[in-house]
Amino acid sequence: MTRPYEALTIEQVAAFPRPGAVVPGALGFTPDSAAVTYLYSAEGSLVRSLWRYDIATGERTVLAGPPPASTNEGELSREEEFRRERARLRELGVTAYQWARTAAKPLLLVPGGGRLFVSIDGGPLEELPGCDNAIDPHLSPDGTQVAFVRAGDLYVAAVPGGAPRRLTHDAGDGLTNGLAEFMAQEELDRDRGFWWDPTGRRIAFIRADERHIPVYPVVHQGKDVVDIEHHHYPFAGERNAVLRLGVVEVESGAVHWLDTGEDDDIYLARVAWRPDGVLTAQVLSRDQLDLRLLAFPGGEPTRLIDEHSEPWLNLSNDTRLLETGEILRSSEATGYRHLSLHAPDGRELRALTSGEWVVTRLVSLDERARVAYFSGTKDGVTERHLYAVSLDGGEVRRLTEGAGWHDCVVSADGTRFVDTHSTRERAARITLRRTSDGGEEAVLFEAPDVTAEQLGLAPPEIVTLPAADGATTLYGALYRPARLEPGKRYPLVVSVYGGPHAQRVIDDWSMTVDLRAQYLAQRGFAVLKVDNRGSANRGLAFEAPIHREPGRVEIEDQAAAVRWLAANYDFVDIGRVGIYGWSYGGYATLMAMLREPELFRVGVAGAPVTHWDGYDTAYTERYISTPQRNPEGYRESSVMAHVDALRGKLMLVHGMVDENVHFRHTARLMVALAAAQKEYDTLIFPEERHMPRDAKGLEYQERRVLGYLEQHL
Repeated sequence: MTRPYEALTIEQVAAFPRPGAVVPGALGFTPDSAAVTYLYSAEGSLVRSLWRYDIATGERTVLAGPPPASTNEGELSREEEFRRERARLRELGVTAYQWARTAAKPLLLVPGGGRLFVSIDGGPLEELPGCDNAIDPHLSPDGTQVAFVRAGDLYVAAVPGGAPRRLTHDAGDGLTNGLAEFMAQEELDRDRGFWWDPTGRRIAFIRADERHIPVYPVVHQGKDVVDIEHHHYPFAGERNAVLRLGVVEVESGAVHWLDTGEDDDIYLARVAWRPDGVLTAQVLSRDQLDLRLLAFPGGEPTRLIDEHSEPWLNLSNDTRLLETGEILRSSEATGYRHLSLHAPDGRELRALTSGEWVVTRLVSLDERARVAYFSGTKDGVTERHLYAVSLDGGEVRRLTEGAGWHDCVVSADGTRFVDTHSTRERAARITLRRTSDGGEEAVLFEAPDVTAEQLGLAPPEIVTLPAADGATTLYGALYRPARLEPGKRYPLVVSVYGGPHAQRVIDDWSMTVDLRAQYLAQRGFAVLKVDNRGSANRGLAFEAPIHREPGRVEIEDQAAAVRWLAANYDFVDIGRVGIYGWSYGGYATLMAMLREPELFRVGVAGAPVTHWDGYDTAYTERYISTPQRNPEGYRESSVMAHVDALRGKLMLVHGMVDENVHFRHTARLMVALAAAQKEYDTLIFPEERHMPRDAKGLEYQERRVLGYLEQHL
C-alpha cells in the first residue's frame, strides 16, 4: 500500500490545501430546508464552486463556478485583500453566497472578483449591472434589492437589474459608511457594517471616522514599483475610530442618527433588528468590562440588559431576538459561558444551561419548537458536540454521535442538521441527520481512504498534565518520534500559540495534518503542543492569569509541561529543547527563550509582537489595559525588557507588509538585540502579510525553519 506522507518532503509540508482538507465548506440549507448548499473543489484545489444537494432525490448540481477574477489573489482589490486577511481565508473562487430569506422564489447571490451575480428560481447566474467593486454585499430579506459598499459609501441596487443608487455621500480617506472598521474585523468578530430591516425599507449602518488616527505606512519594497499603503491604525492607549449608528431610508435616502450614549469612546460590538422592526445594538465600553444591549423604539434608546465582567468581557454572536419579544443570549456570568432566556424588557427568565463547561456557539434557534441548538464542551474540552435545549427549560440533549469534533448547521425548519465530524484518526465525514434523534439520513461526503494510517501519518497523543501552579490540569498533544530506539533520547520541539481566544489541543483531523509537526516527528523529534492557562474554552478563571501581564504565566506553563514530559517519557532529551510559534506564538517563543533560557535552546519566532504598545487597542487593552493605566505591565511584558537573558539560537521570521503585527515589532527587537550584542538570524519576506500565502515563499520558509531546528537541535 502506498502511503504518500510517511516520508514527508518539504514541498508537502508547505503545500495547501492539506491532505483531507478538501471537504465541503460553508455548509447551509436553502431557505425552504429542501436542499443543502456548500462550497467545494472537485479538483482538490483551493478554488471552490457552489454546490447543491437535493434532500429528496440525492441529486448534486453545481450552482456556481468560480466567478471571473476570483481565482487569482493578484486580481483582487486591496479592500478584498484586506478582508480576506481579516478572515484568514486562503480559498479562492466562490468564497461566499447568500439566499434571500423571504423571497417569493429562490434567489441566490454569489459575489466574486468585486462583481455580483444572482440566480432567480434556479435560473442561470446573471451579473447585476453597475455593481463593480462592490464590497460586503447583502440581499434585502425579500431579495428585491442588494446593498453594498463602494469607495466607503453605501449603495443599493434593484434585483435583478437597475442602476445602483448611492445612499451616503461623505466617505473619504479615514471615513466610511457601512463598512466594518479595522478593529471590528480584526478583534471584535464583526465583519459587516450595515444591516437590512425586516421590511427592506431601511438599513442600519455604522459611520466610522478614523481621520484623527495617525496614518501608519506599510511600504511594498519587493516589487518593481514602490507602493505605500496608508493605514489608520489605533495603537494601544491611543484614540479609536469614532462610530455613529444611523438608519437610512432606502427610498428617500434620509438618514436618522441614533443616540448610543454620551461617551463616544466605545465599540459598537453588535447590531441587529428585532422582528418587529426595532433596531438593537450592543455597546461595549472602551475598557471592555461592560456591555449594554440597547433597543431604539421610535429612535430613542432603551436599555435592556447590562452585563459586567471581570477581568474582561468576551463577546459572542449568540444573541437572538425572538418573534415573541424574548431575548436568547449567552454570557459568562457564572464564570463559564452559558445560555439564558430573557423577557422583552431584558429581565432574565431562566438559565438554560449550567455547569463547569462552556457553550462555544449558539448554532441555531427553532422558534416554532422553542428549541436552541448549540455546540459546547459538556462531554470534554477536546471534543465538540451538538446539543439541544428547550427555551422553556429542561435537560440538555446531545445529538451527535462518536468521539471527536462535530461542526454542525441546522435547517431553518429545525428538522435536520448537517454534521461535519472528524477525529485525529480520520478526515471529515459529512452526514445529514435528524434533530429528533440524531439519526443518519444520508452521507453528503466521505473520503474513506483519507485516514492517518493510510496516509502514513501518526496522530498525536492527547495527554493531561499539571500546570505550573500544580493545581490546574492542562491538555497537551504529543507527536512521538517515528522510530524510537530503546535507551535513546530525542530532541523536543514545542509548538506554541499560548494566547487567549484560541484552543489548539483538540480531537480533530487538523491536528494530524499539522505537517510541520509530522515532518519533525519523522526526522527524530518529539513535538509538544499545550493549551496553557490563558487559552480559550475553559472558563474565565482559566483565562484570567494573563491579565495585566502576558508572557509570564504562559511561559511558566509551557516550561512546566516540558519538564513534566521529560520526567514521564524517557525518550525526551531535556537538554535539546526548541520552540516555535506564529503571531502570539511568536511572542510566546521569544518570552520562553528569555524567561527560560536554560530550558529553551532554540527558537523560531514568526510575526511576533515584541512590545504591546505597538499593537492595536481592542485586543491589547482587553488583556493589559492601557499603557497609561498599566505601565509596569507593559514594561514587563515587553520582549525588549528581557533581551539580556538570551542564550540560545534565535530566528526571527516576518513579512514586511504585515498590516496587523507590523514589521516594526521585529525591527525594534533587532535594534535591542544589537544593543545587547546578542546574535540572531532572520528570515524576512518583503511582500508577505500576517498570513504567508506565496507558494514558493512558503516552501522556502519551511526549508529554512525546519533546517534551523535540525541544525541546532
